[in-house]
Amino acid sequence: MPAMAQQNYAQDSVTIKKIYDNALTSYESYENLRYLTKNIGARLSGSPQAAAAVEWSRQVMEKMDLDTVYLQEVMVPHWVRGDKEIGRVTNSKLMGTVDMNIMALGASVGTGKQGLSAEVVEVKSFEELEKLGKKKVKGKIVFFNRPFDNTHVITGAAYGGAVDQRGGGPVAAAKLGAVGVLVRSMTNDIQDIPHTGNTRYEDGVEKIPAAAISTKHAEQLSSLLKDDPSLKFYMRMTSEMLPDVLSYNVIGEIKGTEKPDEIIVVGGHLDSWDVGEGAHDDGTGCMQSIEVLRLFNDLGIKPKRTVRAVLFMNEENGLRGGRKYAEVAKAKGEKHVAAIESDAGGFTPRGFGIDGNDGQYSKVLTWKPLLAPYGLHDLTRGGGGADIGPLKGQGTVALIGFRPDSQRYFDYHHTVIDTFEQVNRREMQLGAASMASLVYLISEYGLDGSTAKVQK
Repeated sequence: MPAMAQQNYAQDSVTIKKIYDNALTSYESYENLRYLTKNIGARLSGSPQAAAAVEWSRQVMEKMDLDTVYLQEVMVPHWVRGDKEIGRVTNSKLMGTVDMNIMALGASVGTGKQGLSAEVVEVKSFEELEKLGKKKVKGKIVFFNRPFDNTHVITGAAYGGAVDQRGGGPVAAAKLGAVGVLVRSMTNDIQDIPHTGNTRYEDGVEKIPAAAISTKHAEQLSSLLKDDPSLKFYMRMTSEMLPDVLSYNVIGEIKGTEKPDEIIVVGGHLDSWDVGEGAHDDGTGCMQSIEVLRLFNDLGIKPKRTVRAVLFMNEENGLRGGRKYAEVAKAKGEKHVAAIESDAGGFTPRGFGIDGNDGQYSKVLTWKPLLAPYGLHDLTRGGGGADIGPLKGQGTVALIGFRPDSQRYFDYHHTVIDTFEQVNRREMQLGAASMASLVYLISEYGLDGSTAKVQK
């Protein structure tokens, strides 16, 4: 390695050690998470809690003496859940009436106050549904019961293989005359707890009520249907969609000293589902992003490129914040060199997924000797995130997803148990330090990988 490269490597190693030392001995980001989750709580777009989270996080960043803190307007959907949902099998030959845990999917219409009752038809795929046809589906509740494929080591891959039935199930079922939909919860565990999440409707197709059912009760319902295909299920939901509401992305930044027009985004989404406290999804990502700026300020790190923390609004049920941010960035002609998103929970860091060109990926690999001592071994192709995704195609921005250990994430995802108590302080701090270290390296050297050589 050339002498200058050795000198930079040594300096960078010292700086990254300081980042980790500071992060691991500071309680600030964890206490910020405590306030967000315990004092504000669940923050679905359009809710008073989402508005409170915007104002509080703006104040948090304004107290940090950043170069700029501002709000970016965005209109967001305002869906409300209404009364606690009721789900039950009503005429099982084996068990009679059986209460089951269900939860309305985001954007779902309600059943009406009287609820609805119908026979159930179970399917594992859209192809299976199509083969049944209108004759066997019309007037029934379609039960989508495709489980996670637990042979995937990375649980996000299992989620990706199952979530289409949640997003597209109601439309597919309605086209065949179904009156309602039940979807197996998106988790690899067998739990009593239903997992909510957004669904979609289509113009010209009747909107039918859609609910997630806990995996434990999905298994039970499937078993009962095998013995009694004519059993009926009763579901009652009073959810509804209200007019759009004005909300905001919350943005704070430190200007670059040498290339201020080159922007590095680090962010998460400030909204959460209306159940639980939105701790892992995505309170940790937002507080880690703010922590990156605090670490730079506290350590006196002057980034050569502008570092911008963005707390996006409305990732869960619309992605309006991410789209608005990209729209404004394009209109202003901003140059983003990288965008890093933390939206996979506050667990032990494993690495980053890089959605970029060969040169950008090669450049990140040159930093592996600096990152690996902190457990960041997983530097792989592919990554990014929902909120930064709309930036794709704007110049040569690299979209980078922070990757913590994935094994526990879908235990909590979109549930009442996604609470502050489930977040380990040290794991969360390690995540913030990991993100700050990569931001530091990009701010120092950019991501032009045309001459990058992987350090052995």
